[in-house]
Amino acid sequence: MGTYLNPGKAAYEEAVKSEIFIDKTEMLGYLNSVVKTKQKYVSVSRPRRFGKTIAADMLCAYYDRDADSRDLFEKRKLADVPGWDKYLGKFDVIHLVMTRFVKTRIKVSEALTNMQKLVIRDYRRAYPDADIMSENDLIQTIDDVYSTIDRQVVIVIDEWDAVFRERPNDKDGQTEYLDYLRDLLKDNRHVALAYMTGILPIKKYGQHSALNMFTEYSMMAPRQLAPYTGFTEEEVKELSKKYDMDFRDISNWYDGYLVSDRIPPEKREEYREGKYNGHKFFIYSPLSVVESMTTGVIKDYWNKTETYEALAEYIRKDYDGLKEAVALLMDGGRLAIDTSTYENDMTTFTGRDDVLSLLIHLGYLGFDDERNEVFIPNREILDEFKTSTKGKEWVSTFKSFETSQELLKATWNGDEEKVAQLVEDAHNQAGNKTYNEEAALSYGIQLAYYAARKYYTTILELDTGKGYADVAYLPAPQYAEKPALLIELKYGHSTDIAMDQIRRQKYLDRFEHYKGNTLVIGINYNRDLPSDHPEFKHHSCRIEKW
Repeated sequence: MGTYLNPGKAAYEEAVKSEIFIDKTEMLGYLNSVVKTKQKYVSVSRPRRFGKTIAADMLCAYYDRDADSRDLFEKRKLADVPGWDKYLGKFDVIHLVMTRFVKTRIKVSEALTNMQKLVIRDYRRAYPDADIMSENDLIQTIDDVYSTIDRQVVIVIDEWDAVFRERPNDKDGQTEYLDYLRDLLKDNRHVALAYMTGILPIKKYGQHSALNMFTEYSMMAPRQLAPYTGFTEEEVKELSKKYDMDFRDISNWYDGYLVSDRIPPEKREEYREGKYNGHKFFIYSPLSVVESMTTGVIKDYWNKTETYEALAEYIRKDYDGLKEAVALLMDGGRLAIDTSTYENDMTTFTGRDDVLSLLIHLGYLGFDDERNEVFIPNREILDEFKTSTKGKEWVSTFKSFETSQELLKATWNGDEEKVAQLVEDAHNQAGNKTYNEEAALSYGIQLAYYAARKYYTTILELDTGKGYADVAYLPAPQYAEKPALLIELKYGHSTDIAMDQIRRQKYLDRFEHYKGNTLVIGINYNRDLPSDHPEFKHHSCRIEKW
């Protein structure tokens, strides 16, 4: 048994013997199905505290030819999988924990050299008769040993993304690291399975944009590994019963990470028709559940391993309304985002959605992949957001959000005077730069009604067939009882003209689905109305229920 080559089963045995052990060995049944196939490259990204290291130790114990692990697995769930022991103890296993090598003070090239020397040392001890030519070329060494004994290797890399977390600004080092992994793993007939785990998905990086042979199993798309992402509801119910804990409280505190499993072939047509949603389920934060069970105390355990400064650092980056988005999420809302531009690192952000995408991978946000929406998953994480937003820089954000909530309620109540006044207040906070034309007025109204995103889908310039309605808010399915909102904006005219335009061009024909539950709002802004005018107010409002 070596340190890096064939490390044995001791680490996994320790997990099995722990007070709380959740059997996730069925995961090996899936991995066995991809061994020695084109799908043998598996990259698993999870937040801290989600069992990545235990899973890596499990793979080592199972595949390691020296581990003698039959007794460790034959009584587990894996044994119910046909052919469960097909690859038990069949390979050499290289286990690398990259945080042991990659340090802030050490160049990536040095880290890779040190790592290779240590693994090769294990190889020389395990195969003293093999003709190992190099002292520091692991790729050549694997080839030398394979040519001698014809045995493939399973490579398990834990904390694979350490380079991007420890050296976030070292672009050259990151490129060198990705090149090395590609050369080590890609198209290498000696590799039976390559399994990488980390917090971040594989880095998108120009021409090195990912190790494209890998299949990614992430918090956004866990795929077949979804049941092994965290603790399932059934597992937590059993623990709650065993430890005499209130399952409802445990669920409220630690549940909420929505994952999507693979859709069974027989259900795919139903899924396309919107008749099947059974592949979605929620998972729990494992370490928090374990802590609450063993201590008997339900509280926030997140900051034992993640300080609030980590979250605060990212949500202070006020990219195109990020702070307003955080306020909405903390109010229980969901927010549609575009995750496609995120480059899978901790420094490259081009906008709000990139930061929110990172927070999904860090475990601070849940993600609904069907609707591309983010949300705060549970009370534990909400507490982290509350702690991270106590600074003075957040006061105006929350004040503006409270005003937006008040505006929405006033709209629902048909209170025209209050709506006009609150829009006026929002305008004054935003500054004159947002109101120099009708398009800018639309932008200002969207900011004023930001709280509506919790309940509605926003549509700008809704095509009605005879014209375009300026802003429409259509209720989300879970808020179907809320009225649809149709807002027509005028700049330097009157609310009567706004209402006449809606009638004349039959905008409401597009709102047939919301018949009887639609509010039509006309808002006019008179920038040049003199202050001595008897009706001096920049904004005026008309609300009618149609």
